[in-house]
Amino acid sequence: MKDKTIDYILRTTWLTVQKMYNEEAYKFGSTMATGFTLLSIDPETGTPSTALGPKMGMEATSLSRILKTMETKGLIERKPNPADGRGVIISLTEFGIKNRDYSREKVLLFNEAIRKTVPEEKLDHFYEVAEVINELVSSKKIYNQND
Repeated sequence: MKDKTIDYILRTTWLTVQKMYNEEAYKFGSTMATGFTLLSIDPETGTPSTALGPKMGMEATSLSRILKTMETKGLIERKPNPADGRGVIISLTEFGIKNRDYSREKVLLFNEAIRKTVPEEKLDHFYEVAEVINELVSSKKIYNQND
């Protein structure tokens, strides 16, 4: 694996994980993106629609398509934000909470399987490297050298 680039490893690993989650979600008429969205919405108080995109690292246009589908399926409902008359709170329905619990269970099973297989020290290194990559990319230190 040493001859493969870091971005190649990141991309292919993520695509494999995404495929696994989508196959699991498909059994219940859902998608990984829907599950991720369900997990990003506060099950008790809901989440302001304007906070959801940044929380998930998604563009508003992609998120709005997912939310529309979720609303049609009865997973979420939109309510006026009492703190901001122009805003909307995305809340989970009972069906949405049930699906959220299922998604959470699948994520925890995945994490448990990895933790059983990969020693803690290696996982710590993985998290450290991921944090460095995120910092380098988000601070634009790779292509937009500010030094």
